[in-house]
Amino acid sequence: MPFASRHIRLPLILLLLCGISGVAQAEVIAHKSVSYFDIKGSGADTLDASLNARGPLAMGSSSHHPGATKIRFGGNATYVQRDGRCHIAGVKITVDTEIILPRWRDRRHASRQLSMIWDTLSADIRRHEDRHVDIARQHARRMEQAILALPPARDCDTLQDKANDATARETELHDKDQARFDRIEALNFQNRMQRLLTYRSQRRGE
Repeated sequence: MPFASRHIRLPLILLLLCGISGVAQAEVIAHKSVSYFDIKGSGADTLDASLNARGPLAMGSSSHHPGATKIRFGGNATYVQRDGRCHIAGVKITVDTEIILPRWRDRRHASRQLSMIWDTLSADIRRHEDRHVDIARQHARRMEQAILALPPARDCDTLQDKANDATARETELHDKDQARFDRIEALNFQNRMQRLLTYRSQRRGE
C-alpha cells in the first residue's frame, strides 16, 4: 500500500495584541481536495504497469505509488500582554489535504473479473488515503490544544518559542503516526485484499 506524500509547513505568526483579556480562542480549519491521474490497460499486467509508471511519487522516494496524500499544516497564534506576563490569546491551525487517486480509462474493454478486482483495489486505496487525512486532522487539533495549554511567559518572544517547540513536537508525532499506519497497512495488504475480493465475489454470487 502506498506511503503518503506529506508536505508539511507550519509557520506560527506572532500577532501581539495588547490590552486584550478574556478566554483564548481556538480554531482548526480543514480543507480536503481530490485529484486524479489516468491509467490505461485492459489486462491485469498492462493495468499494473500503468499504475506503477504513472502513480504519484512520495517525498524522498523514486518509486511510484497507487495513491498519495499531500498534507500541509499552517496557522497562527496571537498573544496578549496582561499583568506583566504574555498569554496565548488565540490559535488557528489549518490543515490542507489533497488526495491523489488513480482513474482507470479502459474499463469498458476489460473483463468482468478484472473490473471487480479494480473496484476492490481502488476502494481500498481511497480508504487508505482518507485515513491519512483523518490522522492529519487529529494532529491539527492536538497542535491547537498543545498551544492553548502553554502557561504564560515573561515575554511574548519566549512564549512564541514555546509555541514553535510545541508544534514541532506534534509535527514529529504526526509523521510517526502516518508512517506507522503505512507499515501496518503494508503488512496486512495481501490478506485484506483477499478478504475483500472474497466478499465481493460472494455478493455477486460467483
